[in-house]
Amino acid sequence: MNPPKTDARRHHDPEVRGFASDNYAGAHPEVLAALALANGGHQIAYGEDEYTENLQRVIRSHFGAGAEAFPVFNGTGANVVALQAVTDRWGAVVCAESAHINVDEGGAPERMGGLKLLTVPTPDGKLTPDLIDRQAYGWDDEHRAMPQVVSITQSTELGTLYTPDEIRAICEHAHAHGMKVHLDGSRIANAAASLDVPMRTFTNAVGVDLLSLGGTKNGALYGEAVVVLNQDAVRHMKHLRKLSMQLASKMRFVSVQLEALLARDLWLRNARHSNEMARRLAEGVRAVHGVEILHPVQANAVFARLPHDVGERLQKRFRFYFWDEAAGDVRWMCAFDTTEDDVDAFVAALKEETAR
Repeated sequence: MNPPKTDARRHHDPEVRGFASDNYAGAHPEVLAALALANGGHQIAYGEDEYTENLQRVIRSHFGAGAEAFPVFNGTGANVVALQAVTDRWGAVVCAESAHINVDEGGAPERMGGLKLLTVPTPDGKLTPDLIDRQAYGWDDEHRAMPQVVSITQSTELGTLYTPDEIRAICEHAHAHGMKVHLDGSRIANAAASLDVPMRTFTNAVGVDLLSLGGTKNGALYGEAVVVLNQDAVRHMKHLRKLSMQLASKMRFVSVQLEALLARDLWLRNARHSNEMARRLAEGVRAVHGVEILHPVQANAVFARLPHDVGERLQKRFRFYFWDEAAGDVRWMCAFDTTEDDVDAFVAALKEETAR
């Protein structure tokens, strides 16, 4: 059969890549093939399809027999739905000051979820039991939002990683205070690849109650999932997903993408590659005079400090973001489709701009 005709035209150069975000990357060819496979014919809407049912089996293979996945449209939706599921109307969430839920979600947890975020400054994006205690108090104080959840991010917004033992300590500490633990796993695959452990090793095996499972940053077209690990901790997930406008009618097209990533090793291959490209990038820029690496490069992010004028000129050649423009801090992200040639060209451009 000949492919269907279309009037669509390509409006970009597919050879151009930047280092602004792993969200800039397209979808992995295997994910696109899975979408085509799921297309055609009729399937029951709103999650009662064969692909969403099979996704549950895949999720349980990674996170244990009690795990249940609730596919959603995006990461912010996953976080908001998940946090609502483990809080009361008067509840609050303890998180790092740099957490995505605090900095990059437009106030959605607070405006849409009705949640108070209790933030803690951290030097490396990671919470500890001692840092949590700066906000975990006042449960009987009616004048203060009640701390009910600790939310951590793996890998963090600064590209750093929690070890399984660090997350275990957080879970034990939070649970001792009657709080639940949520893990924002938008880049959970990068963390597992870097730690060289299964995802369960630092989630359900150490006490995490529920997580936001990322797909978009690791090769999906769109779509994430809330994964419930502790059924006793979570309430009304199905109703909250609908109430939060995160229930996809044609859910098979979200589920099949996550299945394509997770059923075999595509999630791990993609994450290992983007991590390796970040390490290559860090090694290249470390040798450039006037450039300082700010945080350990443990996943697919490189944070650096360089002269502001150099950063501005370099931005005209490659897309990336200033993290702290006043200080000259930048963030460079690698994706599953970043190539060695992309990295080497970027490093060469950085050397040229610093030499001017």
